[in-house]
Amino acid sequence: MIERTLVIIKPDGVQRSLAGRIISRFEDAGLKIVGMKMNWIDDAFAKEHYSDIGERYGKRILENLVNYIKEGPVIAMILEGVDAVENVRKITGSTYPNEALPGTIRGDFSHISKNYANKKERKVGNLIHASATSKEAKEEIKLWFSIDELHNYKTVHEQHTF
Repeated sequence: MIERTLVIIKPDGVQRSLAGRIISRFEDAGLKIVGMKMNWIDDAFAKEHYSDIGERYGKRILENLVNYIKEGPVIAMILEGVDAVENVRKITGSTYPNEALPGTIRGDFSHISKNYANKKERKVGNLIHASATSKEAKEEIKLWFSIDELHNYKTVHEQHTF
């Protein structure tokens, strides 16, 4: 099934100049960028994006995530493709970088564990956000992008499909 999903390159991914390499991973896998922008996220928007986190994981985790995403600019993009949500999650790797397999974005570019982060009271810098489910992707896309910021076009690969 062709679907869309949200991906956010978080401030540490932008600050470490990994955006191009991260984007290439998705394009190499055949996913198509249909929307992209760079923003600084304010407190209200960060809380709206992470609205369900406080209930699921507690106030401290919510505060850490909100502060993390506000540390610098982020690059938000909508990717489209076959089973986009599932495939993006595979390419991204486990939420906790130390658990992410080599070959995934987090496995290759980050390493901090939640145990270390908790012990040192610091964030788990995991470079990227990817929608967890199709339902979440639809909600996040509406939050981050207006309909006129999304583009329909055919890639060279789609134009030459028989």
